[in-house]
Amino acid sequence: ILVGTLWASSTALITLAPSRVWALELKVLDERTGKVLLVFTRQILPHAKLDDAVYALVVKDLDAEAAGSADVKKLLTEGAAGLDKAAGGDFAAAAKDKQSEITASLSKTPFFEKVRGKAVVSLYNNELAFAHFGYEGNAFQKGGGYLLRGFNDLKWLPAPSAKASPAAFTA
Repeated sequence: ILVGTLWASSTALITLAPSRVWALELKVLDERTGKVLLVFTRQILPHAKLDDAVYALVVKDLDAEAAGSADVKKLLTEGAAGLDKAAGGDFAAAAKDKQSEITASLSKTPFFEKVRGKAVVSLYNNELAFAHFGYEGNAFQKGGGYLLRGFNDLKWLPAPSAKASPAAFTA
C-alpha cells in the first residue's frame, strides 16, 4: 500500500512537472546565474523531496523580473557571482553545510531578500507545489467550501484522542 501510494503521488508530480529544458530556460540571466539561483533558493526554502522543477519556476520568475529592470538583473547577477566567490568558485557544487553557512551570512542583504521574496510566492503558489504538499486548491471554487471538502482528512497528523475530539453536534 505504501509503495503504491508513493508511486501514485510521484506520478502526479511527474505529469505536472515541466521538462528540464523548459525549467531552466532563461531570457536575461545566463545559465550559470540561473543554476546558482536555483541552488540558493533551495537553501532559503529547503524541501528535500521537492523537485528542482518547482525551484526552477522561482528562477524563471526572477529572470522575468530581471528582464524588466536593469537594477534587478545586476543585483541577481552580482549576487550569484558573490555566492560562487564565497564558495571558492562554485556555490552549486559546494557542500550543503558550506552553502547553508553562506546563505545564512547573506540573510540581511537586498540580494537575499529579493530571492526570498520572489521564492515565497513562486514556490508555494503553483500546481507542482500543490501536488507535492497535498493542497487540493480553493475549496469554495470547487463547491462546498472546506467544511464539506476534506476538512477532516488530515492524514499526516496523528489521530486525536476521544477526549480532544468531542462528538459532532447534530440537530
